Amino acid sequence: MAAKNIEAAVEEIVSELLAGQDVIELVDVEYVKEHTDWYLRVYIDKDGGIDIEDCQELSEKLEVQLDERNVIPDSYILEVSSPGIDRVLRKPRDYEREQGKKVDVTLYAPMDGKKEWTGVLTGFDGKAVTLDETTVIELSKAAQIRLHIDF
Repeated sequence: MAAKNIEAAVEEIVSELLAGQDVIELVDVEYVKEHTDWYLRVYIDKDGGIDIEDCQELSEKLEVQLDERNVIPDSYILEVSSPGIDRVLRKPRDYEREQGKKVDVTLYAPMDGKKEWTGVLTGFDGKAVTLDETTVIELSKAAQIRLHIDF
């Protein structure tokens, strides 16, 4: 099964496990190979932030479901965690939720002489983001878009 199919199947299982409660939100699922190991990463969040108990509880429930449904053919390492304060935006719901927040955009190739852009996310149409109401960047040209962190 392809990684994207596994991610979709796991996202469905996690959504089922979180159904009926309005506290914890599924942010993202990632199934990637790093060196010789496969990692299944599930990112969750809630108002005020998640804690280790939230992660552990979901991890235990998810392990049971993954074993019962035999979703992943390879051995893998399961990680359930917060997406972090500098979370990567990937899905339409991410762009909608983070409207009005400052983001960092890294491009594959320079646009107007720059590969890195920072601005307030003021628009999203499914194919492009708008920063500061004036700069439009196509998602296909963005290597990564993440929340900006001021130190």
